[in-house]
Amino acid sequence: MDNVFDSVELPSGGMYTSFGTYSATELLDIVGRLSELTGTSVHDLVMAYGRYLFGRFKVLYPAMFEGVTCALDFIESVETHIHVEVRKLYPDAELPSLHAERSQDGSLTVTYRSSRPLAVVAKALITGCIEHFGGHYDLACQDDEDAEGPLTLFLVTRKAEDPA
Repeated sequence: MDNVFDSVELPSGGMYTSFGTYSATELLDIVGRLSELTGTSVHDLVMAYGRYLFGRFKVLYPAMFEGVTCALDFIESVETHIHVEVRKLYPDAELPSLHAERSQDGSLTVTYRSSRPLAVVAKALITGCIEHFGGHYDLACQDDEDAEGPLTLFLVTRKAEDPA
């Protein structure tokens, strides 16, 4: 990581705290350079990090997981519970918007909106969530746009081989 930070021009100087707010461009520059140095795609790096990060959330914020027994319930709680708590701690945080809606067939559609190009981080966190709760779901995603602007749709469905 020293090589990454030494070779990327970062407005923060590569100094980060849990209370700071940083540009998404800075993150993208760091990941892009790490990809160049390791030969690992940006997508694969972000997916690995997001899955790891979800596991860290479990360790650092166990209260978020209390009473939650499945991935769909957890994902549904992000906007209405978790993001509310994050905004209390970090009022200046630029959080994405997540609108989750269950279908009659039990699948979950999540509409992700953000001013920053970080939908792959959401994909990685959802993947980590699915793995944490047993991996009984498939995840598909599609970039789209509507009158409000760009969005990403995530569709979480029960794996065909899993009994309901």
